[in-house]
Amino acid sequence: MSQDRQYWDEKLETQSRAEWDALKLGLLQTHLHHAYANSPYYRTSFDAAGVHPDQLKTLDDLRRFPTIDKKILRERQEAAPLLGDLAAVPEREVVYVSASSGSTGVPTVSPFTQQDFDDWIDYEARQFWSSGLRPHDRYAHSLNFSLFIGGPCVLGAQKLGALTIHAGTVPSERLLAILKQFQATAIWTTPSYAWYLGETAQKEGIDPKTELAVRRIFVAGEPGGSIPETRARIEALWGAEVYDYYGLSDIFGSCAGMCEQKNGLHWAEDHILVEVIDPETGEHVPYGGRGEMVLTTLKKRARPLIRFRTGDIVSFTDEPCACGRTSQRLLGVHGRRDDMLIIRGVNIFPSDVEAIVRKDHDFSGEYRLVVDRVDHLDRLTIEAEHDATFRGNSTELAERLKDKVKALTGVGAHVVILDPDTLPRATHKAKRVEDRRGQVWTR
Repeated sequence: MSQDRQYWDEKLETQSRAEWDALKLGLLQTHLHHAYANSPYYRTSFDAAGVHPDQLKTLDDLRRFPTIDKKILRERQEAAPLLGDLAAVPEREVVYVSASSGSTGVPTVSPFTQQDFDDWIDYEARQFWSSGLRPHDRYAHSLNFSLFIGGPCVLGAQKLGALTIHAGTVPSERLLAILKQFQATAIWTTPSYAWYLGETAQKEGIDPKTELAVRRIFVAGEPGGSIPETRARIEALWGAEVYDYYGLSDIFGSCAGMCEQKNGLHWAEDHILVEVIDPETGEHVPYGGRGEMVLTTLKKRARPLIRFRTGDIVSFTDEPCACGRTSQRLLGVHGRRDDMLIIRGVNIFPSDVEAIVRKDHDFSGEYRLVVDRVDHLDRLTIEAEHDATFRGNSTELAERLKDKVKALTGVGAHVVILDPDTLPRATHKAKRVEDRRGQVWTR
């Protein structure tokens, strides 16, 4: 493939909006039939709602089908281990699984057939190409490989021909040594860690702009990559271009990313159908308006997701990009419906902590999560009351909670043990989260 060509798949990426809609409709009709015929859950769910795949004649007809959410995913997996009864293929066809932690402590599994996996990696290659990565690049993948959906995205860079360095989540000093030794030209990490790594390099006497070769930084997991001020500061520190990506563990790695124009994130429109709805009424929100993002897979056979409510409050546009690509673009994740936190690229829910403190009777059961930013890195503090009958060592109790939270979620936290009745009580919904990081996604 010529390094001078602009597109990974020019015909697909530059087709008209009418052609996009026709493509999606055909894929959706086939996908709904597959889900209905092979997934016990979807057959029961569709029948209960009085809908059938044959009734889908237009994309707008999809709104007649029932939605699902993360709670349903967890429940259905527990009802039919290992893959759950949303799965639409037998386990023998599954070649890869990723997993994310859940409030029950049981990871939520996302399965892939070989074709699912190949389709995903081809899209990652397309996305990397749109961000300017080319076969002559040396790409260091600095994301977690342990069941994390972002791990295999490195194969997209490998598929387009770049020299790939599977660095993973190593200590900063080690990663800097890797970047220096291999003179990597591109990396992928979180926005806050990209800033922290650049500052760490400076403290070690390394100028990222002159002594390292990194010229493209792909970021995800936090909103900073689409905040122009944050992106500009990282770019100035590294002398590199920063491109924001968006993904979710329940479908596949990164499913939207910035092209070199950096005007929104191009969506994987031939893989995932997007709806933006009013979270209260369920009515569709027009382009440019804010609403909850609802996603439907179009090709993923192992576990179709039909009208999955993400909880993300977003806005989209279908206006063509200056790069020539015509796919929908994600303009911003403006917040969430629930209290899910993203700490250094990892999702954590208050219920993750609640499952621990309510089970351990040395705690009163009252807790609060406080998030702030220290030295450009997100810091999670868990405030938890000990029980009135507790007579042990508070330091040891704090370490115990810290270890359990780390084991369940993968997030390291600072723990503060409080006396009973220190935290405020609420007669209705308790406020479990205090986020001091300020407004995210300014657009």
